[in-house]
Amino acid sequence: DIAKTLHELRKIGYQAVQVSGIGPIEPRELKNILDDEGLYACATHVDYERLAKETEKVIEEQRILEAPHVACPALPSEYHNEEGYKKVAMELSKAGKILKEHGFTLSYHNHAFEFEKYGDRIGLEILFDESDPEYLQAEIDTYWVQYGGGDPVAWCRRLKDRLPLAHLKDMGIKENKQIMTEVGEGNLNWEAILEACREAGTQWYLVEQDVCQRHPLESLKISLENLRKMGLY
Repeated sequence: DIAKTLHELRKIGYQAVQVSGIGPIEPRELKNILDDEGLYACATHVDYERLAKETEKVIEEQRILEAPHVACPALPSEYHNEEGYKKVAMELSKAGKILKEHGFTLSYHNHAFEFEKYGDRIGLEILFDESDPEYLQAEIDTYWVQYGGGDPVAWCRRLKDRLPLAHLKDMGIKENKQIMTEVGEGNLNWEAILEACREAGTQWYLVEQDVCQRHPLESLKISLENLRKMGLY
């Protein structure tokens, strides 16, 4: 029940959401629900193929939602190679140019697979090196950077002035296995991460937790409370 979930999010204290993975719902219907709950759609996730091939349709949907940012959430496996990243860099730069002409910003959201090396560069380096920084921005996911063997702080600094969105997700250890935890409940260096985001010009700090150890709404509440203690909200 998307309306009920968004209502609970607003009660917890969230003021904005990124629209991602919510199932089939018309943009106008979703916008009405968001308006009813007093929530702002700061960003969306749109699959790579749609961004590359249905850019105008994506723009229409962004306009309805009044969401200024759109991010590519991942890549199909056939692009997980050096030439694939170069092609994606070119295609997303093209889509990003069109989106920017209509007032929207395109970013790329990482997972861990982009940290595989191809020669002397990892996939994420190829993607951002080969794309146009004017048309493709970044949405760094802190957990997945760490999971891939990267440094979230270093990546936020590296993408200075190119990081409008940040996915805040913590990493803990349980029974010698990495787990996702509420922000501030794991082992990531949040003081340094948030400072790096501020220096990079990050506009939206997005709490995300794919797997929860308790009810997801409780996890979201804990993350927000911890971020407030850190002085973010």
